[in-house]
Amino acid sequence: MSDAAHAARQLDHLPLRIPMAVNAAVIEFTKPRLPAVANSTSAAIPAYTVTARVLHWITALVIALMIPLGVMIGNDWGGPLRNSLYGLHETLGALLIPIVLARLGHRLTNPPLPLPRDIAALQRFAAHMTHVGLYALLLAQPLVGWIAMSASGAPVTVLGLFALPPIAQEDRVFSEQLFVLHGLIGLSIAGLVAAHVGAALYHHVVRKDRVLMRMITG
Repeated sequence: MSDAAHAARQLDHLPLRIPMAVNAAVIEFTKPRLPAVANSTSAAIPAYTVTARVLHWITALVIALMIPLGVMIGNDWGGPLRNSLYGLHETLGALLIPIVLARLGHRLTNPPLPLPRDIAALQRFAAHMTHVGLYALLLAQPLVGWIAMSASGAPVTVLGLFALPPIAQEDRVFSEQLFVLHGLIGLSIAGLVAAHVGAALYHHVVRKDRVLMRMITG
C-alpha cells in the first residue's frame, strides 16, 4: 500500500476527540446544535380575537339587562319607575342593533377557530344553529320593537336625548300584534341563551375543555 493510501486510511479512523499536544486542551468535533423550537402552545392563535370577545360580553350584558326589563314592562311592574324602565329598555334595544351588526361583520371577516375535533358532530351542529338563531333573533327583536313603537304612535327614545324616526305608519292593531311577537321573540332569546350558557358550563365543568375559556382568554 502506498504512503498516500495509508495516510488516508488513518484519517478515516481518527477519533472525534483529538489531542493536539501533550497536556494540551482537547478539541471535540460535535454536531451543531439546532435552534430550539418555540413551544407551539405559547404561540397558539387565539380562538376569538379581543374584539370578538369584547363584543360578545357587551352583548351578554345588554341581554342580561333587557330580559328582566322586558318581563317587568310586560307585567306593568316598576311602579313610579315604569317610565324610566321603558326608556332604558328602548335605549338598550336601539344600542343592540349596531352591536349585533358589528359582531356579524367582525365574525365574517375574522372567523373563529373551529371547535375541538373530539366534539361530536351533533353537538357541533347544535352549537352552530344556536349561534345562528341568536344572531337572527337579536337582530330581529329590536327591529320588531321599533316597528311596534312606531305603529303605536310613540317615539323610541335613546338615552333620553333623542328619538329614533318612525319606520311604520300608525296602526294600533298592528302595533299590538307586533308587541305579542316581540314578547315571543324575547322568550325564544331567553331559551337560546339558557341553552348557550348551559352548554358552555357543560364543557367547562363536565368535559373540562377550553370551549368556555376561548371566549374569556382566547
